[in-house]
Amino acid sequence: MITETRTSNLGFTLLITALFLAVASAAAAADDALTVYKNPGCGCCSAWAEHLEEAGFSVSVTERSAQNGAKWLVGFKDEHRSCHTAVSESGHVFEGHIPASIIRRFLDEQPADAKGLSVPGMPIGSPGMESGDRVDPYDVLLLKEDGTVEVFAHIEGS
Repeated sequence: MITETRTSNLGFTLLITALFLAVASAAAAADDALTVYKNPGCGCCSAWAEHLEEAGFSVSVTERSAQNGAKWLVGFKDEHRSCHTAVSESGHVFEGHIPASIIRRFLDEQPADAKGLSVPGMPIGSPGMESGDRVDPYDVLLLKEDGTVEVFAHIEGS
């Protein structure tokens, strides 16, 4: 009888573990889905979307000729803007040429009170802005719901 109980408990534990992993996996998959808003025909935006896909993100692209409206809706200040905006299914926003590994780290850590990340401008050497071996140093900014900003990651130059 004890053996049966332990087997049942083991089976129950395995079932609960499998359910937990399925829920966690579904949540991670939702965060892996990004909608990229970009200008039609912009090559660097398309290259950044390809960079995300190569890193395992599911990417859908929406082309809009007027990007300022989308940026206004998510509340980006002018100094935090770049040429494209991505939104995750969890509602986080990613502005500019952010490396996929940094987005993944952000989604894994889920910083408190965070709206998203931004790489202002178009730094040479960032994903989608490659130019040979040249990489200019730049910061990836953490944008908080209260409007404050801090450096989330620093990318060293070449």
